[in-house]
Amino acid sequence: MSVRRLAKEQPASFAFSKATKAKADWWISKYPADRRQSAVIPILWLVQKQEGWVSEPAIRAIGELLGMPFIRVLEVATFYTMFMLEPVGSAALIQVCGTTPCMLRGAGDLMKVCKDKIGPKDTLSADGRFTWQEVECLGACANAPMAQINDYYFEDLTAASMAQIIDDFAAGKKPRPGSRAGRASSEPEGGALTLTDPALYDGSAAQPIRKLPNSDPVTA
Repeated sequence: MSVRRLAKEQPASFAFSKATKAKADWWISKYPADRRQSAVIPILWLVQKQEGWVSEPAIRAIGELLGMPFIRVLEVATFYTMFMLEPVGSAALIQVCGTTPCMLRGAGDLMKVCKDKIGPKDTLSADGRFTWQEVECLGACANAPMAQINDYYFEDLTAASMAQIIDDFAAGKKPRPGSRAGRASSEPEGGALTLTDPALYDGSAAQPIRKLPNSDPVTA
């Protein structure tokens, strides 16, 4: 397994934005004072949402905020792959699933499109707007091949649809996430084959509950 390291080039400093600091304080308040370090993961995520990635000065600032040694914050940031330790594309971070179901359904073609349009994987594009990565299973195997782009899943992709999505992001558009085959959730292509009668799940066939069981007050 490769070791994840901080980027060689780092900003001179980091400062929490007013909104980020307020949300960080909210997370800290959820824990006892002597357990404030438990908020490290959500605060790392808040910093990443603010900056786009997690820098060394940011890690040090989080450590100071939580009364936590720098190395402990670094251990968390380098363990979880959701934390980006170097700058990523300002328009799109594209994470293509490369696990077996997606590979069998064409993930290799998606990666080729990314390489042709963006450049090598795990490398910021020349214009600074795109980064693409190959990642492990993202849990949407039924809708393979798929990719997580920024915060959303794009499923049932083809080389053509991936190319269009990249072009849309490059043009400043916000492509619609979800299935490119028109299906909802993980239903079969063409529509659901089970639970097709809404009365089976919408509650219309249920008998009204007139009295909750064990609801009488306790008497001595």
